Amino acid sequence: MTRFTAQDLEAARDRLVPDVVADGLRVLFCGINPGLMTAATGHHFARPGNRFWPVLHLSGFTPRLMKPAEQAELLSFGLGITNVVARATARADELSAEEYREGGRLLAAKVERRRPDWLAVVGVTAYRAAFGERKAGVGPQERTIGGTRVWVLPNPSGLNAHWTAATMAEEYARLRTATEN
Repeated sequence: MTRFTAQDLEAARDRLVPDVVADGLRVLFCGINPGLMTAATGHHFARPGNRFWPVLHLSGFTPRLMKPAEQAELLSFGLGITNVVARATARADELSAEEYREGGRLLAAKVERRRPDWLAVVGVTAYRAAFGERKAGVGPQERTIGGTRVWVLPNPSGLNAHWTAATMAEEYARLRTATEN
């Protein structure tokens, strides 16, 4: 993996990272916003401590552990990736409440246009902020967007230490099972 300097990462601030998306996906995973490593590489969930890719595999969504650079292969499994807020920051707490609300509006429009079976928001705090549902928890939500059902998953960031890779994989596997029914 390429080593990035602090200056390289800072230069990636506010960059946009293209979605990995197609119409009619089984699951569209939605992160909070790209981190600086993701923006620098152009690959979602690229920070080495992020557990998205291992959890995706452990939960049975992918047949092997994939690398962020292989993200386009997700489409062959009916999976995609987008974000609530498009701009890259070092930390999610750099985003404003208005950015989350606007991100929720744009995300809803994207989901209505692309029509995935499920929208999986990875991060309960991001979901609450984007959709104004202060009491939402991890798991399936009552909300639908068009015909798309919504599931909130634990944030795979290494900062989310109270969820282990194993317990996250169990929750992601619950969603995978729901997509098969």
